[in-house]
Amino acid sequence: MEFYQRIRELREDTEPHLKQEEIGLILGMTQRKVSRLETNKTQPTTEEIKKYCIYYNLSADYLLGLTDEKRPLK
Repeated sequence: MEFYQRIRELREDTEPHLKQEEIGLILGMTQRKVSRLETNKTQPTTEEIKKYCIYYNLSADYLLGLTDEKRPLK
């Protein structure tokens, strides 16, 4: 699974269920930016990956699809 698939899955399957606009506000992005990330129309910056890792407390390896193990940040 790739980054865009992981972040969409996390947003939709994690409590509370967030809309793109809501996660955008939390992460300091526009709804359009979140949509473009989730549909793989743009690649995430290092800073955006970091924001997702911190918010979901997950390793970048998981978000980037390098592992299927949901390891928390250390």
